[in-house]
Amino acid sequence: VARSETEPRYFGYAQAALAPWWSLAAPPPEVRLLRATLLQSTHHFPEALQDLDAVIAADPQNAQAWLTRATVQTVRGEYAAAAASCARLSALADELITLTCISSVASMTGRSARSEAQLAATLHRNREAGPDLQSWVLTLLAEMAARRGDGAAAEARFRRALSLSPRDSYLIGAYCDFLLDRRRAREVVELVKDQGRIDGLLLRHALALQQIPGQEAALRAASAELGARFDAAMQRGDSVHQREQARYELHLRGDSKAALALARKNWTVQKESADIRILLEAALKAGDKGAAAPALDWASKNKLEDVDVARLARQIAGEA
Repeated sequence: VARSETEPRYFGYAQAALAPWWSLAAPPPEVRLLRATLLQSTHHFPEALQDLDAVIAADPQNAQAWLTRATVQTVRGEYAAAAASCARLSALADELITLTCISSVASMTGRSARSEAQLAATLHRNREAGPDLQSWVLTLLAEMAARRGDGAAAEARFRRALSLSPRDSYLIGAYCDFLLDRRRAREVVELVKDQGRIDGLLLRHALALQQIPGQEAALRAASAELGARFDAAMQRGDSVHQREQARYELHLRGDSKAALALARKNWTVQKESADIRILLEAALKAGDKGAAAPALDWASKNKLEDVDVARLARQIAGEA
């Protein structure tokens, strides 16, 4: 429930259920895998990897541990390690899961078109896969297409994924971002109605209201609610939503310096395409090109293919 609804309270319930083992140095492998999953969800990535390594040492055939390990490594931008973890899945999981893992890494390291085509073909061969698995793959394929600028393919895949998993909050958020980039704000409002309890979707709702004339009162209310939630999270020491908070500061409050500080902190933790984008946007708005340099170097080193990142890089370089 916590994953599908992006509802952190359920992560808390799960941790409470594991309380008898939570503080043990070496809990049973089944518990340790669950603890790693919870640590991952709260962006405690080093601790999650420590638990996953221990699970794999005890049970090298644990496919879920290898997949979760690859996911964490990909988010952290550790692509060689992630590729090695994905490779271990080939003998442990079905073809679609293995190819999805491998393609996720390859698409971030200069092999976007080929990995996307291979994954799309693999999904076509595995049409009997469950709806959750198909939706996961379609969401990744949609994001791959969006990064290389193929809006039509991205939209078709987002819509297919939503038909299979209409309540998947990650998928809804990703599609909302796609729509916001195309200034289709009214569709975003419709998509996230009644989902304001989820911080990330309330953010997309506010960003959509900002694009629609005559919505000033609703925008002020949504922005105030977001501000209160982010303040509460900071008081708890919760840094899970730094990317979203950076977007809030930059696009809703217009505080580029605060946004840049948050984006830089977020960049030290995770390095997905959306993380580099908000960092570059904030650096550009703050007039601090130096702050963008590490992320631009990283994107160049890994041969990241992303039309939005490329556009921002040109702007920072003064070419546009």
